[in-house]
Amino acid sequence: MPPDPASDPSSPQRLWKMGRVVLQRETAHRGGKTVIVIKDFATHLPLSVIETIAKRVRAACGCGGTVRDKRIEIQGDQAAKVRAVLEAEGFEVRGLK
Repeated sequence: MPPDPASDPSSPQRLWKMGRVVLQRETAHRGGKTVIVIKDFATHLPLSVIETIAKRVRAACGCGGTVRDKRIEIQGDQAAKVRAVLEAEGFEVRGLK
């Protein structure tokens, strides 16, 4: 069982209320490749926190990704893994099941 994010001093959850995010599957303009987009982050979250979340999601999924315009793009169709990581970080996740 992973450690509780609230007890991890490097966890952004200790400083910020995480809020709700939306997962979306996209293939447009990517040569037919699928990406999972995490969007609609709370407006008070700075880009540094979003980049930290992106790094943790990429590590958990074992894939690449990027942060663009306060949206995280994760390569591959791994919605279940992405959802699990975000919920562990304290987000309410909407969108893909």
